Amino acid sequence: MKLQEIYDLVIKMGIEHDPRGLEVVQKQLTKEKKKIEDLKEDEKKEVDQDRLFNPYTDTRVLYGELNREVKRILVGVDMEVAEVLLADRLEEKGKKIDLIMAHHPEGKAMAGLYDVMHLQEDLLAQLGVPINVAEGIMAGRIAEVRRGLMPVNHNRAVDAARLLDIPLMCCHTPADNMVTEYVQKKIAENNCETLGDIVKVLKQIPEYAAAVKTGAGPTIVVGSKDRSAGKVFVDMTGGTSGSEDAYAKLSTAGVGTLVVMHISEKHRKEAEKNHVNVIIAGHMASDSLGMNLILDDLEKQGVEVLTCSGLIRIKRF
Repeated sequence: MKLQEIYDLVIKMGIEHDPRGLEVVQKQLTKEKKKIEDLKEDEKKEVDQDRLFNPYTDTRVLYGELNREVKRILVGVDMEVAEVLLADRLEEKGKKIDLIMAHHPEGKAMAGLYDVMHLQEDLLAQLGVPINVAEGIMAGRIAEVRRGLMPVNHNRAVDAARLLDIPLMCCHTPADNMVTEYVQKKIAENNCETLGDIVKVLKQIPEYAAAVKTGAGPTIVVGSKDRSAGKVFVDMTGGTSGSEDAYAKLSTAGVGTLVVMHISEKHRKEAEKNHVNVIIAGHMASDSLGMNLILDDLEKQGVEVLTCSGLIRIKRF
């Protein structure tokens, strides 16, 4: 496959499995196009043109010509300078790496991570939180994340890839959309009544079963296995953790249980205060599941996949 074809496929899959639905995503892209068209000519020069067709600012080709042929890729959760050097070392040993694919964003995709958090506003609205309230509680958190990213030396891995001339891209929200949809469906199909039922279902998914063996499997952090699950919300997409103020609104909207990749102690305490159960599914396992659902499509088209950096590779074909 060409690098362009891989990039297009990643975006396509992200949109098709976006929990907001196709109509909302298309509306976002239309708004973005209008916003760019209305800019002054000197301002247009600063715009990332990928925004016209890619709704996920945390997913980008970071280095490499789009017409490059890709036969073998090295994929992992965090692909930083060490992993770029690993790709070069593999090439020295006879395994040429045509593309490095990270899950977590690097370069300008990391700088743009905050922008995909608006996705969380639409998800809160779908659950019954008024959109004005959802936007209000997310505004401060989005600004906080943006400020936090400003001092980060986010281009280190991109520079290393450029010097070694190895194409580099990252696939973040599209993969997170995949795992969110997959886990939400699994829980719904099994009519989980208690938190214990949810954990049991999660452990039947190979990535989570593998994580159990390394001590990083599904864990209840608010509630107990006999607690009623109520309305279950799988919250694994939208850039990074949302606002602490969301838990009170989720509780009011009738959400009984959150299934997340990870949660900070501040967020956990807010969930507990508002009687919202929380199950941590596992970070690396969840990221692996989302990436695997995309990597399967790449392998079906003849691309060889090598994995590292915490990615638990499970094929589903």
